[in-house]
Amino acid sequence: MAKPELLSPAGDHERLTAALRCGADAVYLASTQFGMRAAPKNFAPDTLAAAVNEAHAASAKVYLTVNTLPRCDETPLLPDFLRGAGEAGVDALIVADLGVLTLARRILPDMAIHASTQTGVVNELTANALGALGVSRIVLARELSLDEIRTIRERTDPAIGLECFIHGAMCMSVSGRCTISNFLADRDANRGACAQPCRWNYRLVEEKRPGVYLPVLEDEESTTILSARDLCMIDHLKELRDAGVTSFKIEGRAKTAYYVAVVTNAYRAAIDALERGEETPDWARRELETVSHREYSTGFYFGREGAKQTYVPDNYLQAWELAADADRAENGRLYVTERNRFSAGDALEILEPQRPPRRITVTDLRDGEGNPIACANHPLMKASMAFEGEIAPGAFLRRKKEP
Repeated sequence: MAKPELLSPAGDHERLTAALRCGADAVYLASTQFGMRAAPKNFAPDTLAAAVNEAHAASAKVYLTVNTLPRCDETPLLPDFLRGAGEAGVDALIVADLGVLTLARRILPDMAIHASTQTGVVNELTANALGALGVSRIVLARELSLDEIRTIRERTDPAIGLECFIHGAMCMSVSGRCTISNFLADRDANRGACAQPCRWNYRLVEEKRPGVYLPVLEDEESTTILSARDLCMIDHLKELRDAGVTSFKIEGRAKTAYYVAVVTNAYRAAIDALERGEETPDWARRELETVSHREYSTGFYFGREGAKQTYVPDNYLQAWELAADADRAENGRLYVTERNRFSAGDALEILEPQRPPRRITVTDLRDGEGNPIACANHPLMKASMAFEGEIAPGAFLRRKKEP
């Protein structure tokens, strides 16, 4: 059985580099058009080729999202966009629209095409039909159980790869096709501009009593009845692999580089342990608690009874915060760029690519000019501290938040 691919998000160059350093086998990203995440910086056409070259130099693949549902006024822009993607050297396109799929097959006949989760594939009939249209991979609908995935694998052309989400925030709407944002905020979720109304707090208003807001009894504040828990499958990778999933996908193109690094690092360790026939390292499991997240669940993989996927307050759990980026270590000192306030005497953890975290205590803290300071408290200020040893490129320092 082939080793599953670890597929990480890359919302900009910083996040791309973090994913590659932490062991992603492939990254998925967007250009400035036709991608389902408009908020991140993404990659302009003139920087896309450089991103592809950086990934290929790290022996990783690049999948470009072309997964919006374009309107008629946008379709004339698609041919040049697709040609540009081909010239940039991306390894595959992720598409949701059948018209885009057909156009891409005509303009880029040798390009691999992945069917986005928004195509809503829930059976082997659709999977095989897409395969007949030239699709080489299906990103399965997020509402499927492991048993259903196993059945699709058994009944689908083995040349078609299956990809599933293993971690991150999940849309409450079926396969991500939602129109609530269009209605409430005039922002089209199917063209990358979702306002996330499923995360809003709601109360009930009765027609004849305007201005009287009645609680929907979830808690004393309000209700977030549409808000889904975050997905976490680090303890169930073997079940996914054995069901026939060939690519494990992490959600998070809008998340920070620190988030991408931590989650990629954890799942890299877990997948490598799986291939050695070992258990997931405890440190990798703990790492997923150090990033900002909602309560975790296993989604629909074990059926609706075990999902407990909705009806949770939309408050994030975040026990740790990023303190600094590590720049270099030399002559007994560690040079950093501050991200959040930290002080002399603080206990910090160093997160290095493809290694367990390690702890240090901040001593002999100095500013960028070498002057002793009690704390680093200016955004992006340069600082240094006493440090023996080496540090890997792309390392982060984090600090446990006070209760």
